[in-house]
Amino acid sequence: MQEKFIVSIDMGGTKILASVINSTKGIISREKISTELDKSPNDYIKDIAFVSEKVIKKAGLKNNQIASICLGIPGSVNPYTGVIGIAPNLGIKNFNIKVNLEKLIKNKILIENDVNLAALGIKEFGVGKNSKNMLVVAIGTGIGGGIIIDGKIYRGSNFIAGEIGHMVIGEKGPLCGCGNKGCFEAIASRTAIVRNIINDIKKLKKKSLLEKQIKAGERIKSKLLLSAYENNDKVVVKRVNESADVVGKTLGSINNLMNFDMIVLAGGLMEAVGKYYLPIVKSSFKKTSLNESVKKTKIVLSKLADDAAIYGGISLTREFLGISV
Repeated sequence: MQEKFIVSIDMGGTKILASVINSTKGIISREKISTELDKSPNDYIKDIAFVSEKVIKKAGLKNNQIASICLGIPGSVNPYTGVIGIAPNLGIKNFNIKVNLEKLIKNKILIENDVNLAALGIKEFGVGKNSKNMLVVAIGTGIGGGIIIDGKIYRGSNFIAGEIGHMVIGEKGPLCGCGNKGCFEAIASRTAIVRNIINDIKKLKKKSLLEKQIKAGERIKSKLLLSAYENNDKVVVKRVNESADVVGKTLGSINNLMNFDMIVLAGGLMEAVGKYYLPIVKSSFKKTSLNESVKKTKIVLSKLADDAAIYGGISLTREFLGISV
């Protein structure tokens, strides 16, 4: 019998990452392309078709060996209909990505919220293997959550569960991509950190190692923040630490409601500055979380990095198509 694989695609705010994978051989090929935030939905469709074809060829496989193509979308999605309700950081709203993509790709298309997909990957293949009730928090361009209850992904009655980035935690806070003011991700995401650093440098005239890049209009990515942080850039250290403090306090409040046994911090920012960020999160978590909850809840970093959502496609394919790869 011919061995089957899937293509898992993580659509981030800065990149589209595609991998061919199965549970036996793991990841056998990868492709990554940059994304521009002013693209139309149809541009994304073309990019996905392009990167899918490229990664399959790179793996030396034929289309009939691909059981599914799984998309992780940073926003609210209906995995049954294929409709993206809203993906603020991609500028997509009320768009059926499944139907439109099937016009270009012959394989079965599955879609899921990107952090839900990461949560599935972490649950089956990562640090969450022994966790029953888990929250995965991805911090990067935005902030997203994936909820595991009794070992299964919880999507909510309208598939919006886990959108913790759009909890309003400061009514007079900055405008979020969703249209509200003071959302969690508008205050504590990497995007928010960078916005505050830019303001410190341009408006408040504070000195920073990132001045050159910011004046040149370069995109400030997580690795650049790490370099500046480790070089004790006061502006960067302040803003990163502020983010960690907000994240810790907010997760404490969430945990008072949900009482998770594990909270996993993931995403590009954690991959870069996680070892500095985690202790601050834990300290702030204690300030808002009930004492009994603090004792029982482990807060850890994901070890799968970008691959969490990639591995999650294996679980999604089994759930929706009944196919184990």
